[in-house]
Amino acid sequence: MRKAIETLKNIWKIEDLRQRILITILFVAIYRFGSYVVLPGINPAMLAKLHEQTSEGLLALLNMFSGGAFSNASIFALGIMPYISASIVIQLLGIAVPYFQKMQREGESGRRKMNQYTRYLTIAILLVQAPSYLLNLKAQAGPSLNASLDWTLFMVTATIILAAGSMFILWLGERITDKGIGNGISFIILIGIIARFPDSLILEFSSRVSEKSGGLIMFMIEIVFLLLVIAAAILLVQGVRKIPVQYAKRIVGNKQYGGARQYIPLKVNAAGVMPIIFAQAIMFIPIAFVGYSDSENAGSFWHTLMDHTSFWYNLIFAVMIILFTYFYTAITINPTQMAEDMKRNNGFIPGIKPGKQTADYIDEIMSRITLPGSFFLALIAILPAFAGMFGVQAGFAQFFGGTSLLILVGVVLDTLQQVESHLLMRHYDGLLSSGRIKGRAGVTAY
Repeated sequence: MRKAIETLKNIWKIEDLRQRILITILFVAIYRFGSYVVLPGINPAMLAKLHEQTSEGLLALLNMFSGGAFSNASIFALGIMPYISASIVIQLLGIAVPYFQKMQREGESGRRKMNQYTRYLTIAILLVQAPSYLLNLKAQAGPSLNASLDWTLFMVTATIILAAGSMFILWLGERITDKGIGNGISFIILIGIIARFPDSLILEFSSRVSEKSGGLIMFMIEIVFLLLVIAAAILLVQGVRKIPVQYAKRIVGNKQYGGARQYIPLKVNAAGVMPIIFAQAIMFIPIAFVGYSDSENAGSFWHTLMDHTSFWYNLIFAVMIILFTYFYTAITINPTQMAEDMKRNNGFIPGIKPGKQTADYIDEIMSRITLPGSFFLALIAILPAFAGMFGVQAGFAQFFGGTSLLILVGVVLDTLQQVESHLLMRHYDGLLSSGRIKGRAGVTAY
């Protein structure tokens, strides 16, 4: 306890870190406040059916990502997921379309252009999703919302407000990245997930306690299992395979360089939480096509894809996670570039010739560790479906693995890594008693 208090004091002493934390808290408070600002013309007391609709199923998961804004008919109801969907499309175009491939090779200027295209596509997606959301709102509450409401005018103004709300969330996320702590977009999703946890925990506890026998014991078993899954997720995020690299001795003037053996840390899950986020964004597409209000009356194929407990939903979800893990690992880790850097610095892997053979060796190692890592990632992602089979409430089951838990673990470790870096740069003890913490980058800082 004394160590934790001392660490908090050290964090507060660092002016830059203190300002970043306070700015992050401010932006998070703005985001949470906006989640309760209801669309103009809507009576929040008449949203009972919308709350009921978003209490289970895929809409419950979508509501979780928006931090409850979806069920509140808030100006932030559509959340950050349209931007995630647009990012998927643009990155896939960067693989298939020569024009976008060229932009990727243009460095910073190309990155700015692609970000601009991503924003344009985000607005286009919002202009499609917003009317669908509003039609669902009308179907769920109908005239009871406001009998005098002109729905034609309301659809136009509310669509603009919803689109502006999502773009404002994107702006908040970018400001957190630039001036705060952690990755802003991921942090926004994290806050939405955490906001739903207390209610889900209380609901599950009440449900178990109300059982005639063994309810409290089952609740304790669930908590223990949840802690085990969290530990497994942390191991997955932090898992590293180290490759030894020997550096040849160089003498420049009177100084000697190299001659020491170092290690290249290769992450078991180099892609982080992005495969989970992107795969989940794609699984929300059926709702956009069918419409929120028609989800119950959809055909058997679409209904299966909108049931997050169904076999086919989880199978497709798991396969996409595996594919996205390989995709992001490929664009994150460049074995050829790593081999060239080692050769340029007179480094080599013992027993492997420099150049192409070194690149092939690193690529082979990455393939070997990515395969089990991607399967383990997919397994954790579909655990909520199994939790539901054992009678766990739908809201609480989402924390037994799944997108919510993996994002929570990944983003928290990312944020702690940034705080740790600020402390160690100023020669303070880190967040752990050992003075080091592993982040998703896989490098141990001392």
